[in-house]
Amino acid sequence: MNKWRRIEEELQSLQEQHLYREIRVIESSQHAHVRYRNRDMLMLASNSYLDFCDEERIKAYAAQVLTEYGTGSGGSRLTTGTTVCHIQLEEALARFKGRESAMVFNTGFAANGGVLPALCRGGDIIYSDELNHASIIDGCRQSRAETVIYRHNDMRDLERKIREHPGQPGLIVSDGVFSMDGDMVDLPGLVELADTYGLLSMIDEAHATGVVGNSGRGCEEYFHMEGRTDILMGTLSKAIGAEGGYVCGSRTLTEYLKNRARSYIFSTSLSPVTVAAAKRALELIEEEPWRVRRLQENIRWFCRELQKNGIDAHSETAIIPIRIGGEEKAVQVSEALLEQGFFIPAIRYPTVKKGEAMLRAALMATHTKEELTAAAAAIGRAVNCLT
Repeated sequence: MNKWRRIEEELQSLQEQHLYREIRVIESSQHAHVRYRNRDMLMLASNSYLDFCDEERIKAYAAQVLTEYGTGSGGSRLTTGTTVCHIQLEEALARFKGRESAMVFNTGFAANGGVLPALCRGGDIIYSDELNHASIIDGCRQSRAETVIYRHNDMRDLERKIREHPGQPGLIVSDGVFSMDGDMVDLPGLVELADTYGLLSMIDEAHATGVVGNSGRGCEEYFHMEGRTDILMGTLSKAIGAEGGYVCGSRTLTEYLKNRARSYIFSTSLSPVTVAAAKRALELIEEEPWRVRRLQENIRWFCRELQKNGIDAHSETAIIPIRIGGEEKAVQVSEALLEQGFFIPAIRYPTVKKGEAMLRAALMATHTKEELTAAAAAIGRAVNCLT
């Protein structure tokens, strides 16, 4: 009897549908340029939006902390796994986001998977945007609350669904910047509904922090709504260039989560080196505002260049979707661009719906306009020739 027959058949089916995924091995540190397949590539897919993954001052500070604190934390946050470095990062995050308190999780996935089940229970309702990240979807599933999905960024549909559950406690959760389409939450509309109906508001700012707002502080700064969202969640692995997740809010919120969020309580904490790197990155965002400005200039430039080459591109964030449609075509376009030295993998089901495959371009502050112009021209040629 072949115990693995069903699994093997599923793998074969994925290959036939052009949905089979393979690991791509990067042979260098993460910059605007990387080594891949023994070639120099222009990286147009990394979430390191401010190019902090290999920044010299961050590495130097992390090296000092490595010497003093070692490689690991030795335990969970509630046992031996909290160092001065962890507290300093949480204080820096709270200041940066204009909140009373912050707490750090091992990943953004763990943050959403800890917060939602901790705050929501049987009898509660979680209202979740249909395009929310998988970590939010899984966090909703892990809670005992009823999850109600509303149409993407549609505040009228959201209000209709809230009215169908009069008086029930709950929470509205949304990506701040949606991770595939790159569009932004209607934060004014969402917060207004949350306040009107007595619901908590929660925004995932994984792709907003360091990207949107005049100083990169995220969606609240962009919409001039500082302090209005009840729960701000984010990651340390995108623009900040390290790893981990965090939650910012009131001290009541963080004290409760420290006692109820299972992904926080039962996981070994992040290493002191990691949290130190994240803290230094936050400092550099404030010390060098040119990085956020340059990134935002690059976004506008690249969208214009794509439009010149026949690609419908509009974004105010570092994520610019280039829609292809068929999975096989998307893979072909991606491979054609790799041959020309541009790293932009195809995004396929289940990350996006079947038949809606795309290239997800992600920009860095350190891309030059000349590089982006060349990339836009190559993308235009590849898309027009192969689709």
